[in-house]
Amino acid sequence: MTVPAPCDYTLRVTGRLDPRWVTWFDGFTVTGEADGTTTLRGTVADQAQLHGLLAKIRDLGVALVSVEADPAAGGPAVSGVAPRPARG
Repeated sequence: MTVPAPCDYTLRVTGRLDPRWVTWFDGFTVTGEADGTTTLRGTVADQAQLHGLLAKIRDLGVALVSVEADPAAGGPAVSGVAPRPARG
């Protein structure tokens, strides 16, 4: 699937991101949620930027809970939840 450009996305990760990481997600709003997760919202210019964002999340070592594109903002009508494999 190709990501249309630009497209608004909402990404949710486990845990709370330390405020020092907010600048790493330049242009995104980072919100700590009541359930202990963190939501990142912003516009992704293209598929390369989306992959870069996902790599940053991976590099922080937090689990990705969901990724949602906003179809009203020109994005595809998709959302996804990445199952986390059991560690053992």
